Amino acid sequence: IFKFLGAISVDLGKDRIGPYLPTILTPLYRELNSNYAEQDPTLKNLSQEIIELLKKLVGLEAFSLAFSSVQKQASQKRAMRKKQRALQAVANPDIAARKKLKRHKNKAETRKRKIEFLRPAYKAKRPRSHALKDLAMVE
Repeated sequence: IFKFLGAISVDLGKDRIGPYLPTILTPLYRELNSNYAEQDPTLKNLSQEIIELLKKLVGLEAFSLAFSSVQKQASQKRAMRKKQRALQAVANPDIAARKKLKRHKNKAETRKRKIEFLRPAYKAKRPRSHALKDLAMVE
């Protein structure tokens, strides 16, 4: 997809790419600012190369305006999601409690897994069965 975006931007040229610049920059920005654990470094390098190509193609001023608008839009979305989560915790306390229980259960499982990895002789206590009732959030 990133190669396609780069090819399209070169094909459109400096004059016709202006309206499409924020649309092209959005996935590139998302890839540059992502902090996944299993992130592919080749994608990050490719997005950086395409951004450099766009800078040269469009010019620094137009690129900066488009990039700052993409950054602003992403930060607004993040803030909106954070606000929605906070509001949901207040509006629906039962759903928030279930999510919290699930998060604590996952945290305990992760801790057990880490302990077993660091000390193979130690076996953490695990639930006896993985029945359907264990998959439910709240029993």
